[in-house]
Amino acid sequence: MDEVGFDSSAAVDGGESFEAVVVGGGPGGAAAAAVLAENGVETLVLERGVEAGSKNVSGGLLYAEESAPYTLDGLFPGFRDEATERPVTRNYMDNLADGKVHTVDLGGVHHHDTEWCDSVLRRPMDSWVAERVHERTVEAGGGLLTGVRVNGLLREGGEIVGVTCDELDPIRADLIVAADGVNSELARDAGLMDWDEPEEWFQGVKAVVDVPPEEVNDRFGIDDDEGVARLFAGDLFEGVRGGGFLYTNRDSLSIGTVFHLDSLAAERAEPQELLDALLTHPHLGQWLPDEYDEYDEREYSAKLVPDSKKVAHPSPHEGRLLLVGDAAGQMQAQGPIIKGMNHAVSAGGLAAEAYIEARNRRQPESAGERYERRLHDSGLYGKLRPRRYEALGRFGEREVVADAVDDLAGSRLGRLGVRIAGGVVERAFNSPFLLGALPDTRTAYATVPRVLAEELGEPVRGDNDADPPSLEERIGDLTYDTDVGNPHIELMDNSFEASGTAVTACPVSAEGFGGGCYREETVRANGDEERVVSLDTQPCVECGTCAVVADTEWTHPRGGKGVDFRQG
Repeated sequence: MDEVGFDSSAAVDGGESFEAVVVGGGPGGAAAAAVLAENGVETLVLERGVEAGSKNVSGGLLYAEESAPYTLDGLFPGFRDEATERPVTRNYMDNLADGKVHTVDLGGVHHHDTEWCDSVLRRPMDSWVAERVHERTVEAGGGLLTGVRVNGLLREGGEIVGVTCDELDPIRADLIVAADGVNSELARDAGLMDWDEPEEWFQGVKAVVDVPPEEVNDRFGIDDDEGVARLFAGDLFEGVRGGGFLYTNRDSLSIGTVFHLDSLAAERAEPQELLDALLTHPHLGQWLPDEYDEYDEREYSAKLVPDSKKVAHPSPHEGRLLLVGDAAGQMQAQGPIIKGMNHAVSAGGLAAEAYIEARNRRQPESAGERYERRLHDSGLYGKLRPRRYEALGRFGEREVVADAVDDLAGSRLGRLGVRIAGGVVERAFNSPFLLGALPDTRTAYATVPRVLAEELGEPVRGDNDADPPSLEERIGDLTYDTDVGNPHIELMDNSFEASGTAVTACPVSAEGFGGGCYREETVRANGDEERVVSLDTQPCVECGTCAVVADTEWTHPRGGKGVDFRQG
């Protein structure tokens, strides 16, 4: 990025102060910085990657809701023409089982409260937005710096007064916006988020597959200004709670899986194998390159995703620190609809609004409370943590209730009900109200989709010639700047009991694979054998999975180091 007009060494050496510091150059940070700068607030944006987007991964669909207080095209004119992939005009859910498929049109819920929805790739999108953010913040006396890792909060007398960095002296600020993602070190430093419970997280794994634009149009029956989203559920994921997705980009497909981390860990399922089960399923053969065109993956990536129903913080602030986006757990996953980036944009704008109002009233210390009030008054928090889920969904997740409902759904009576009233099920999948109360159980993710396919489905026709690369090849195709001598993960307990789950749950590790992050081995000492794990952070994709499922100390690599995503 061209940073002419902002001398970083002169600005921050010696502990310079800025009115606002925004940590993270993704959608939430960009929105906050843009609104702050437009109102004359001296704003410094600090981005850990070599370029905005180089550390970011999404599925990804970017929604712009009619009810949203902020959208990226509203903040940055020309955004959709320059920075997104395709307008997603159709959305379907394919239920798969026993060689059959039953497709549900999700148009009702997809278009509900939707101004527009585009497929995106984070590296090109975020870098385009960051250039505009840099221009605006420079005009207000700040700028955007890349390759800077913010590693903690600066405190004086117990009060948060700024941030500390690996590459720069401490920076003081009246406002700190933490938009540093799902693995936010600032949120954890403030005690606002933790990594304690696997059931509070999803893990997403994605491959970007090269397909020429004309082939995308032909295979999906669309024009250049159209796009398709397809979700996949049923029996193809070995009972792990979650599903798959496919989104059309301009000249590629984003294909991936999203699973509840607790289920992935409990089943000892390996993410790359579940992804390959989707990529090689006969149903996907109609959209992937055929025997005459070589299957080519541009990039393999992974990330953790917060389940907002359980972790969206009702009061995401502490002193001068305000959390936005994934750092605050603001990722909506309710049934087949997943929204996160759009909520981060709204939260970033609302955080900036709150500070500006607090400053104008000469009460800057009230910014956090004003931000919290805006989250609730705007309806954003209610979308993230619906009251109906608290009342009904959590009840449905009790083991005895979940087992009984699942048994009923798969019984002869349940199957009869599906045959008689299959349309009712389809309408339920298109009801935002019902989806907001849906419990996270295997019934919705696996049993009902399987029954729909078995009872109402048509035979899957066609072949799939896709030959996905091995895990070793996928790791080898990624770009890394390894921080030799400075590992960002420390294994605290190498016993298999404490950390062995990371061998299977880590997206770049696997049983019997010697090239991943976590590896299992049997060691002999004093005549006894012990199963232990070892760690190599070099192939790490920085998703944070091991921080949840293994006994580790986890931080981000230093600025610009580690994996460098080109698609995202």
